[in-house]
Amino acid sequence: MSDWQAALAEIKRGTDEILPEEELITKLKTGKPLTIKAGFDPTAPDLHLGHTVLINKLRTFQQLGHKVVFLIGDFTGLIGDPTGKNATRKPLTKEQVLANAKTYQEQVFKILDPEKTEIRFNSEWFDEFGAAGMIKLAASQTVARMLERDDFKKRYGSGQPIAIHEFLYPLVQGWDSVALKADVELGGTDQRFNLLMGRELQKEQGQSQQAVLMMPLLEGLDGVQKMSKSLNNYIGITDEPNEMFGKIMSISDELMWRYYDLLSFKPLEEIAALKQQMADGANPRDIKITLAKEIIARFHSDEAAEGAHQDFIQRFQKNAIPDDMPEVTVSLVDGEIAIGNLLKEAGLVGSTSDAMRMIKQGAVKIDGDKVEDTRLTITEPSERVYQVGKRKFARVTVQ
Repeated sequence: MSDWQAALAEIKRGTDEILPEEELITKLKTGKPLTIKAGFDPTAPDLHLGHTVLINKLRTFQQLGHKVVFLIGDFTGLIGDPTGKNATRKPLTKEQVLANAKTYQEQVFKILDPEKTEIRFNSEWFDEFGAAGMIKLAASQTVARMLERDDFKKRYGSGQPIAIHEFLYPLVQGWDSVALKADVELGGTDQRFNLLMGRELQKEQGQSQQAVLMMPLLEGLDGVQKMSKSLNNYIGITDEPNEMFGKIMSISDELMWRYYDLLSFKPLEEIAALKQQMADGANPRDIKITLAKEIIARFHSDEAAEGAHQDFIQRFQKNAIPDDMPEVTVSLVDGEIAIGNLLKEAGLVGSTSDAMRMIKQGAVKIDGDKVEDTRLTITEPSERVYQVGKRKFARVTVQ
């Protein structure tokens, strides 16, 4: 296998789509270092594992000898990315954007090599753009072209309002590629329109067009919706080791392999061997522990990973939590469900009064932690292990 073929195989690992793949191959065959761009709007102070799917791929390009640009969208963050939204997204203040951007810079080097990473802010060029420049950029595309974007099309068709400034977002993101002369841009599958806009604008400016590499969106702890802080189904890379370990252990066995494919740095052959072990009867819990320790070591340390493992053993395995337990789904009503109703619907108690009595006796636990408040109300989607007494367990998904 030639060098470019080996590089392509590693680049395609976990990748959803490359557009157009033949152009990326042509760029790789030159043997020259390419400029690889990925943009992140600092809309929240901390990154989560969903963000790291892209960052991991940037790391791959670094290891292959390419130049990585981690672009912080401090200007685009003021607009607000409308991708996937059914309503206009509230823009952040300049102060919020700058505060969040600072934490991004600190966190990203838990994965990327700081000596091989260029951090840029798109305010570098847009602060000098001015009103005339923005009008000229807006004139490069039509409203009809903007409405080809799926989420805009759906909102327009259903009568949901679309603010004029939202049309600017894809143009601004595309212009970032022009400013950086990007050879490759990475993004999630939900960014397809924006990523291809970069190619269009580069062509208009007489530049070589970037190849587009789209990564899958990582599902959150619920295994359904993409990982998001707003949905409270995320694992933050700044989460404490014990919390991170518990969250990873709570994911389903099926979702575990998705996390291996998109988050693990283990060779593909090693992951295939783990899958075979499970097929041969190995306990999925043990394979999940291996994943949890790898991820915690990456963001904390090997010692922290081992400590979290031992804490998990103390809290769960020594409390004889069974490997197999009922899996139950309950629904929020008007955005909430009381602990008593949840335990009853999960079949762990006969009535809400039984639930209250068991809580007062200290016999109710969530993920091994004792529940002491009889008025506890669950208000966010989650997947947790609920325990009543010593022998009643259920893995409850709240949606």
